[in-house]
Amino acid sequence: MKLPRDEAFARIRLLRSPNIGPVSYRQLLRRYGDAVQALAALPELAGRHGSPYRPAGEPRISAEVAAVKRAGARYLFHDSPDYPPLLAQVDTAPPILITRGDVGLAGRRAVAVVGARNASAAATKLARDFAAGLAEAGWAVVSGLARGIDGAAHEGALAGGATIGVIASGINIAYPPEHAALQERVAREGLLIAEQPPGTEPLARHFPSRNRIIAGLAAGTLVVEAAPKSGSLITARLAAEYGREVMAIPGSPLESRSHGCNQLIREGAVLVQTPDDVIELLSGFDGVPRSTFREAAPAFIPEPDCGEAPSAEVADMLTLAPVSVDELIRQSGASAAAVQLALFELEIAGRLQRHAGGRVSLAA
Repeated sequence: MKLPRDEAFARIRLLRSPNIGPVSYRQLLRRYGDAVQALAALPELAGRHGSPYRPAGEPRISAEVAAVKRAGARYLFHDSPDYPPLLAQVDTAPPILITRGDVGLAGRRAVAVVGARNASAAATKLARDFAAGLAEAGWAVVSGLARGIDGAAHEGALAGGATIGVIASGINIAYPPEHAALQERVAREGLLIAEQPPGTEPLARHFPSRNRIIAGLAAGTLVVEAAPKSGSLITARLAAEYGREVMAIPGSPLESRSHGCNQLIREGAVLVQTPDDVIELLSGFDGVPRSTFREAAPAFIPEPDCGEAPSAEVADMLTLAPVSVDELIRQSGASAAAVQLALFELEIAGRLQRHAGGRVSLAA
């Protein structure tokens, strides 16, 4: 069923409002039934903690909608039948995506291929060849359109089949600039996905958000080459938290750009050497990864009936150090839903920050 125009506009406005993230967005929709009523309730909710609140202005959202249309893109809402099914399983998945291209690719079985920006020539060729082989076998190859491994993966996948590009900028911004033609080709021949509104520059804080989408779209993440501290390893760790397969191609211990992959393998990622290894591993994937790189965080399911939320008590239990929601529930003695509601109100008031793995802290 098509979403009414007023509700679609209200959802975009709700998500762009201050202190509204994916978790609080869904809680608001669940609590009030639709975005129109949720928007009306925001000032009162934030006011409980003494914070004046003003939702995103309608002119700003109208301008964004117009920019999406000019870019030849469309909005994809979390409850749309076209929304990527694996990404929908992630608690912090974007409630709204902006897309260009074949949205049907989002429902195809997918594997993420990521790695170093300053990749070696050998690793770049490996990424291209792996992506081509995976695409020829019917897998959609997901990557982030960055320099090095990402770009090579997209090129290989386009030659062999389908690719999905996830960017950290607005849908109408190409980054890096030298990948403008590649990004346009991904949008025309594959699928291009952005979380940020059009015109948004790729700021540093947007890349971890992009990485969670890459990891969430795919049944498994393959790291081709990476330094010990890199965005590619963040993507791999997110994939592990989501209960997905984590794979890595081994490299020489004499090459610093191989140390990240070797570290992943040492910590439990599956060693792969050919595209067939990846296909064999993922073809039978049933939601239980063979890699032991990291155990997935337990799923948290709020109770349907919550009553009054102990906001002050929960706030007193929080510090700047992240703690799991489950731990707050145990220590507070309140119901799971009551604690979630308290956290939700603190977040809207700008006092809460959410972290990966279902952890929260006071906002810095």
